[in-house]
Amino acid sequence: MAYRRTWVLALAAVASLMTALDALVVSASLTTIQADLGATAEQLEWTVNGYNLVMAVLLMPAAALGDRYGRRRMFAAGIALFTVASAACAAAPGVVVLVLARAVQGAGAAFVSALAMTLVSAAYPAERRGSAIGILQGGSGIAVLAGPGLGGVITHTVGWEFVFWLNVPIGLVVLPLILAKCDESRGGDTALDVRGLVLVMGAVLGVVWALARGNAVGWASTEVLGALALGGAALVAFVAWERRAAEPMFPMRLLRCRGFVAGNVATAGLFASIFGGLFFYAQLLQTGLGLTPLQAGIGLVPWTSTLIVLGPLAGRLADRIGNRPLIVAGLLTIAAGIGWTVLVARPGMPYGELVVPFLVTSIGGSMSLAPTANAVLGAVPAADIGTASGVNAMLRELGGVLGLAVFVAVFTGTGSYASPAAFVDGFGPAMGTCAALVALSAAAVAVRLRPAVPVAREPVLS
Repeated sequence: MAYRRTWVLALAAVASLMTALDALVVSASLTTIQADLGATAEQLEWTVNGYNLVMAVLLMPAAALGDRYGRRRMFAAGIALFTVASAACAAAPGVVVLVLARAVQGAGAAFVSALAMTLVSAAYPAERRGSAIGILQGGSGIAVLAGPGLGGVITHTVGWEFVFWLNVPIGLVVLPLILAKCDESRGGDTALDVRGLVLVMGAVLGVVWALARGNAVGWASTEVLGALALGGAALVAFVAWERRAAEPMFPMRLLRCRGFVAGNVATAGLFASIFGGLFFYAQLLQTGLGLTPLQAGIGLVPWTSTLIVLGPLAGRLADRIGNRPLIVAGLLTIAAGIGWTVLVARPGMPYGELVVPFLVTSIGGSMSLAPTANAVLGAVPAADIGTASGVNAMLRELGGVLGLAVFVAVFTGTGSYASPAAFVDGFGPAMGTCAALVALSAAAVAVRLRPAVPVAREPVLS
């Protein structure tokens, strides 16, 4: 049993690392892609937005399809789709093909992201789940740590195409191992809630489209308001349908689980800070301090460096003392680190003054990342783990996209890119808003999440 669990965890971690790394290394290649393919600014934007949009829309449906047709089978299908799409991205003759291939990549990534945690959670008992999730989340830490710098190195030395070719051999190795080494599992329902799938996809599509386009076309534009209206209407219809469906894809009883709700609130706040940090910290190092893109990628290392070590330790500690103290302390530490960065940020400042606040933020993220997922998955029955994982994965994307949209709007209203000083003028209010949002998430968790109930640990050799 332990042997099979180890395989599940290792393969899920590698696959998650592959998809997370791809989303980050591409950001360092955009300028080169634009020059090689002659892309417009809007087309270049959709090489990123197309991936994120499709991924966000399909996260909950991916979890539902895994529960219905088999989590291992759908996880393997996601890896196969992601691998084929990566090859199509690398061989794209023009920007239109690249954007379409990136959208297909996003579909594959949705299945991997939604089902990796489900497979791990189903394989490990409750008293060991936090440790396993901590190791799984460490892969995301490696991606954030290495992504920007790796993308810059690959693009500079061998070309942007190899950012995508890198995924192909990984996928070809991982895919057969998953089919051979991982056990199949399913959710509790036997029917597929097709109407629920269509409605939730429409709701997420409308909201994410509006968030992705709001700052570009204006928040009062017909496009944004129409997308929000359609998304909101689909969400209302989804809730109404799920309340009376015989076998709903999202049982409303989950909203009565305090750990499920509190953990997802923490997830949204946490990933808003991650998306905001990725966007604004890299620009602070380049626009505010005058570093090159490669130097900025290396300069972000302290911001993520502790996750690889502290993430698994936090998961293990959560199994012993509970999730709430780690989540609350971690989120407050993130808020403190961001606030510290805002206070010291100034044009042309020495980079060394940012190292400690970056490390403080990294420690906070390392403390809270695994326990937030553990709180969500540990609060629901075993049959609902797939649904809970899909919702949690969706809120990671929505929290990040919504948070970033808010922070960019604040930046636009208070600063600009006209000079380093103008950038810092906007950076402070934008990231100050981020710190406040994370602190509010910590307060919500402190109020909503119950203290831990000790669980007897499973014998080591079982």
